[in-house]
Amino acid sequence: MNILGKRYIFFAISLLLIIPGLVIIGLNGLPLSIDFLGGSLIELGFDSQKAPNFSDLQSLYTSFGITDAQVQTSSEPGRETIIIKSSSLDQNQYTSIISHLKENYDEHLVERRFNTVGPSISESVTQRALLAILISSIAVVLYITFAFRRVEHAFRYGVCAVIAMIHDILIVISLGAIGSQIFGWQMDSLFLTALLTVIGFSTQDKIVVFDRIRENSPLLRKISFEQLVNHSIIQSLQRSINTQLMTVEFLLLSLALFGGETLRVMCITLLVGLLSGTYSSIFIAAPILVVWENKEWKTWFGKPHASKA
Repeated sequence: MNILGKRYIFFAISLLLIIPGLVIIGLNGLPLSIDFLGGSLIELGFDSQKAPNFSDLQSLYTSFGITDAQVQTSSEPGRETIIIKSSSLDQNQYTSIISHLKENYDEHLVERRFNTVGPSISESVTQRALLAILISSIAVVLYITFAFRRVEHAFRYGVCAVIAMIHDILIVISLGAIGSQIFGWQMDSLFLTALLTVIGFSTQDKIVVFDRIRENSPLLRKISFEQLVNHSIIQSLQRSINTQLMTVEFLLLSLALFGGETLRVMCITLLVGLLSGTYSSIFIAAPILVVWENKEWKTWFGKPHASKA
């Protein structure tokens, strides 16, 4: 299997998946929820037999001129908890919504929370998320450079891992942008949780593949670096795919199909993001390492290169 011989095809596939989402974001901006833009949150407790459904709550909010309501539910014996996020509500709107729910659904509903988050707090959450991604990227480069210090050009392994991680982030963000146009998805705190989870799994996958390359380096010195990497990818291919499918992907697929409205977007995001992490470990990170080793960018400008033996 000459996987690396088709590396530019894999690069093209990634671009085809990423560019549409980036175009949507360029035209419409990120589809951020109130978790990042600011807004109001209401948490209510209902008798499980009298709780309103998802569409009823959205229709109620629409009648007050609010079209961005997001509903999350959780159940316990005899009771159902509903959390509704929307753009900012004033006290009169809140009182009217509670009165309507008491009159039409459950007169004994429990008002657990009513909070309004300003844009400044939401901006702080966004900045911390970006800072977490930046710190994790630097940590990955430093860790891999130290762990692979006995391998020639160890720093390249860390940089390639971060490039592949950025690839996975862009795949997830592109998915969110496309989903916002087709299904009305919004990027909320659960989406951010899924994204940070994808980053963690993605990094682990890259280290597994790179570690195989490191183990093979002293054993296969007589073949070219490209052949060494291709051989290492094939050795780790079955493990990477089977580990993802058997331990994670089937579970996420089940949750996406049967886990309810609240978890569906998060599970789909994780499903695609973790698949992207496995894909990029094999078809993006390692090929970029070979491109760097061969200095193939010189051929893009008309200068020949020679593969190292």
